[in-house]
Amino acid sequence: MEETLKILVVDAEEVDRIAVRSALTKAGVRMELFEVRDGNDAFSALSTTAYDCVFLNYHLLDQDALTLIQQLRSSEIKVPLVVLTAQGDEQIAVQLLKAGATDYLSKSRISPETLTQVLRSAIRVYRAEMQAALANQQLRETHEQLIRKNQELERQQQHIQMQNFNLLEASQLKSDFLATMSHELRTPMNAIIGFSQILLRPKFGQLTHQQADMIERILNNGKHLLMLVNEVLDFSKLEAGRLDLKAEIFDLSKVINLAVGEMRSLADAKNLSLLVQTDLQNSLIFNDPVRLKQILINLLSNAIKFTESGEIWVGVKELAENRVVIQVGDTGIGIAPKNFKRIFEAFRQVDQTITRKYPGTGLGLAIIDSLVRMMGGKIFLESKLGIGSMFKIELPRQITLSTVAADAPASQLDADGVFCSAKNHHQSSSQASKASIGYPKFKL
Repeated sequence: MEETLKILVVDAEEVDRIAVRSALTKAGVRMELFEVRDGNDAFSALSTTAYDCVFLNYHLLDQDALTLIQQLRSSEIKVPLVVLTAQGDEQIAVQLLKAGATDYLSKSRISPETLTQVLRSAIRVYRAEMQAALANQQLRETHEQLIRKNQELERQQQHIQMQNFNLLEASQLKSDFLATMSHELRTPMNAIIGFSQILLRPKFGQLTHQQADMIERILNNGKHLLMLVNEVLDFSKLEAGRLDLKAEIFDLSKVINLAVGEMRSLADAKNLSLLVQTDLQNSLIFNDPVRLKQILINLLSNAIKFTESGEIWVGVKELAENRVVIQVGDTGIGIAPKNFKRIFEAFRQVDQTITRKYPGTGLGLAIIDSLVRMMGGKIFLESKLGIGSMFKIELPRQITLSTVAADAPASQLDADGVFCSAKNHHQSSSQASKASIGYPKFKL
């Protein structure tokens, strides 16, 4: 062996100690050899010094080897132990191995070759056992760490579940509060609007120009506030899953013209052209006319709000697979691609500051997105900053009333950078891209 080994020989007989020393020396073992005569000295030596191997005679002066081995093991002193036995002690040797001895060798077989072989084997077995014990210890520690981590994960999961429950409860309470407050606010707002309209009628007396102007402001602001309240109420219903579509057969062209007619005065106030183009062979569809008109009013309101000059246009035409597409475009400020998804989020606007130029609740497009998905449709958005925006809504001619917003897929962008409110839209978005408008000219 290349390394220098510390070897302890425990034997009361000097002749036996000499035999072991001589055999190891002749075998060329590099070693530091230490000798003691009894078990107590051996225990003291092993308690204070680490040895690479111990040759232990079974018969000691003060005790037998089995007692010493048990004493060492109980004190957790670990060292390769080779027990030297007399002739006929083989049965005893088996007991010693069970107690913790590494190997045994009959004194009659001591020779340089056998002693060296037993020495090498004992050290190799001992080191393998130590490595296995270390690996087992590491496995136990790892297992304990995993148990602790699993326990911590379970605690965290329970905490998260509790937080989710609290969030759901808070969300439900918020939705209920919004619905209740919206209902409560609509009653006085309707009264304000109604009485303002009555005061403006000539048969109730002539008003000065200043008085008429003030009442018109009350009326207009009341209508605006009622619209905001209605948005909050619709959103709370959509969020709670309590908004149902009331479908019927109606003329799509008439609903579009009604929506455009209601918004024309706002466009005229900003000197904006408001154009309509219908290209339908059959204008009858099965949908909710009230909600479809609401979608158009919201889109037109946004288009007028964010357009300072130029034109607003509305178009409708046939699509394959018994579908129609409604387009609302403008020559307004446009939307950056990074904000395509954000504008469809509830209470989200591109400008979130309290000093923003364009007011609103940030619910309009979120409501539109939910309603369109309830109708089994998709929204496409094309926009360029400083040039304008185009919203395209694809709808089936006949909606399925079992379709609910919760089952509809989330909004996303397609490969061409066209925003769409549904997943399976690649073919449709491609068609929409090819049919895109040329800014600022009106084109379907």
